[in-house]
Amino acid sequence: MTIKLHCFGESGNAYKAALALELSGLEWAPEQVDFFNGAHRSPDYVAKNVMGEAPVMEDGDVTLSQSGVIQMYVTEKSGKFSGKTVEESREVMRWMFWDNHKMSSACGMQRFLMNFMPEANRPPEVIAFNAGRIRAAFKTLNAALEGRDWLVGDAITNADMSCCGYLFYPEPFGFDRTEWPNIDRWLSNIENTPGWKHPYDLMPGSPADRT
Repeated sequence: MTIKLHCFGESGNAYKAALALELSGLEWAPEQVDFFNGAHRSPDYVAKNVMGEAPVMEDGDVTLSQSGVIQMYVTEKSGKFSGKTVEESREVMRWMFWDNHKMSSACGMQRFLMNFMPEANRPPEVIAFNAGRIRAAFKTLNAALEGRDWLVGDAITNADMSCCGYLFYPEPFGFDRTEWPNIDRWLSNIENTPGWKHPYDLMPGSPADRT
């Protein structure tokens, strides 16, 4: 049975789940959520996910939301991306929790405010404050990758796919990978992983579709 992922190309959180599915070798297909026209608030969608967010995964009788949980489900089905030892698995989870709290939340908000919110409504004070949070997160990530190809162990894990969720997008939000040499090298490792795809190639929907 084909796993269905309700997602949209602009979503870095959806990308984390889509990339894990794509690299796992499991059979899956994306289904676009028309987020910018409010599809995630429709009664049918909220019936699948009371949180009204994307992504949502459906696999037979199993319906899951939240990218990290979907990544964990992919690991359960494929046996991949969790690390090779119990200690590595804990470290993978540590980075996933850190990313969701410290990096992706800030990057996602900043990218939305700077690119998708009408310019007249963009709050400069919030953008300036968030810029500091983002740079602090990048410093942490760059330092952790010193002398390392991957965040945990010797192969790509859910930690890498979580932390890279927003970092391949072209829209400006305060991230220039050339400023962060360890992050830049790590992103190249991810890009060179067999099966890797850019978010706009992996999932339907992009800003160009709305222009």
